[in-house]
Amino acid sequence: MPRVAQLYFRTAIIFLIVGISMGLNMVISQDHSAIGAHAHANLLGWVTMAIFGGYHALNPAKAERRIAMIQYFVYTTGVALMVPALYLMLTGNPSMEPVVAVASLITFAGVLLFAVIIFSSGTVETRPTAVAR
Repeated sequence: MPRVAQLYFRTAIIFLIVGISMGLNMVISQDHSAIGAHAHANLLGWVTMAIFGGYHALNPAKAERRIAMIQYFVYTTGVALMVPALYLMLTGNPSMEPVVAVASLITFAGVLLFAVIIFSSGTVETRPTAVAR
């Protein structure tokens, strides 16, 4: 499996743990004000990163390009900044709004880079490559 695919899967599981932890905290405290941060951790962190990792695992030629690693770092930086800043903003710290805005733009840049990867020419695998035994 390409390195970038492994990084995405590992990062995705960390965001799932964070998202579930936030959800548990909301249930225990009965304060659901951070529901947006919980949703972003699970959807942008867990789900989207797992999909990115799956794409790269199925397309190792594209995963080995330099842009794939750049895209990983841009997108991950955006989400890693956005989730805690959004959590803080939603739980009573409105001064975090500019951080959320900048993190959102960084995340969007990561999505646009992924679009470049998808639409770039090159071999696209339709099934996983065989594993050598």
